[in-house]
Amino acid sequence: MNIFGRFGNSRNEEYQDEQTNVNFNGKSTRPVVYDEEEIGVGELSVDVYETGKEIIIEAMIAGVKPEDLHIATTHNSITISGKREANTHVKDDQYIVQELYWGAFSRTVELPNDIAVDDSEAVEKHGLLIVRLPKIDKERNVKVKVKSI
Repeated sequence: MNIFGRFGNSRNEEYQDEQTNVNFNGKSTRPVVYDEEEIGVGELSVDVYETGKEIIIEAMIAGVKPEDLHIATTHNSITISGKREANTHVKDDQYIVQELYWGAFSRTVELPNDIAVDDSEAVEKHGLLIVRLPKIDKERNVKVKVKSI
């Protein structure tokens, strides 16, 4: 296999990769803009892991404006949704390969522990969304003071 992997080394090759729909005769076989009505909403890829005190979710959201990103949490789930706008300055016939997803996306993750919704936070750094969800400590005892009225 050469340095270009299984795709060959020239865009002029008549090579068709059925899995990725890349045609190396100079044209992409993927649609230029994903039509939400045709394919529905794309699924956002995520990594989910936990530490002793929190659940952390990471997702690549490069190209998504903050106002087009929505995060909703409940005590046991999180939904991240948004929309990535397509490049309108590129014409259909100018693409050689087009693999990026453009359009609406969403992902709901059921969480293994209850979380403190009000203490959750989300930050974006270099296109990576990091959501920190503090776990609720079910073993914690809180002493309630009784007031006389």
